[in-house]
Amino acid sequence: MSHDNHGNTPAAWSAVVVAMIGFIVGGVGLMLDPISFVVFWVGAALVIGALVLFIVMDKMGLHG
Repeated sequence: MSHDNHGNTPAAWSAVVVAMIGFIVGGVGLMLDPISFVVFWVGAALVIGALVLFIVMDKMGLHG
């Protein structure tokens, strides 16, 4: 199973962008004073959502 795209697919890029936004949101939540666990968990949910997004887009044929 060899792919020539090395992850340069719409599914991969979309998942990475959503996960990066999730990490940024989660990091901001941890830096607030006092720490906002609501914002942190929203960021964590976005990271998990990125995985779901990748799986859905892969099933749609947008990953290779």
